[in-house]
Amino acid sequence: MPSEGNVIDQTACSRPDAIYETRMDGFGVVEKPLGLAEYLWGSSVLRKTLLLLSMAAVWEGYASYLGNPLVFPTFTETVQAFASELLNGPLLMRSARSLQILLTGYAIGLAIAAVLTSLAIATTPGRDLLELLTALLTPLPAIALLPLTLVWFGLGTASYVFVLVHSVLWPVALNTYSGFRAVSPTLRMVGNTVGLSGPGMILRILIPAAFPHILTGLKIGWAFAWRTLVAAELVFGVSSSGSEGLGWYIFENKNALEIANVFAGLFMVTVIGLLVEGIIFRRIERLTVRRWGMQT
Repeated sequence: MPSEGNVIDQTACSRPDAIYETRMDGFGVVEKPLGLAEYLWGSSVLRKTLLLLSMAAVWEGYASYLGNPLVFPTFTETVQAFASELLNGPLLMRSARSLQILLTGYAIGLAIAAVLTSLAIATTPGRDLLELLTALLTPLPAIALLPLTLVWFGLGTASYVFVLVHSVLWPVALNTYSGFRAVSPTLRMVGNTVGLSGPGMILRILIPAAFPHILTGLKIGWAFAWRTLVAAELVFGVSSSGSEGLGWYIFENKNALEIANVFAGLFMVTVIGLLVEGIIFRRIERLTVRRWGMQT
């Protein structure tokens, strides 16, 4: 046995019954306290806040340099208009109306995507149908369907819902189908080994394994639907029920030359998008794919 404190190279000795000891005297975990600047810079929230403040400062400086609020209001004027319209104006009501329509179209799109994906996974004709439809309709912008929706459904909520379904359906179906196809055969065999089949295999093996792809499709579908809805409201304007949305709010204020309110409406669009992404989808991600160790 080697003497204590020595390090013997295992490859240098050919005796199979030898016992090797490796000592790492003098080595250990060195802890160094972070300074205040390093600690603060390690926070992603702080870094992003600094970036936002920097962009706001550039916005304020450029708008002040132009000196024309009818073309480009300052950041301060935009924030004041946003707060005023949110508390005392119709901005909150218009946003709620848009979200109501959005959730209707989003839910219908998810339901149809689930049916098409199930058919594609279960049958060969269903797979061919989904691949053909996604290849044909995914490149087609929802805005290009606006003239047809006006003819088919008239000026109303049904037209909004139709273009929203088109925006949601194809990215969700395509990402979900790709996720199911990417599931490892080993996981499928494990499911068969423990006696899973049919709905049990789908719920306990396929969906958890494919959920990163499914979640990506849900995010893309939400983003496409939100942009499409605002654009559709800009074109459709007031619906037959007389209830206007956020897009029409932006259009109205543009016509009235209330450019600060236009920026406030655009600001509301981005705020809603950030809240949905940062609260709803981020929480789903933490409870699922990160908890399961699929993402870091």
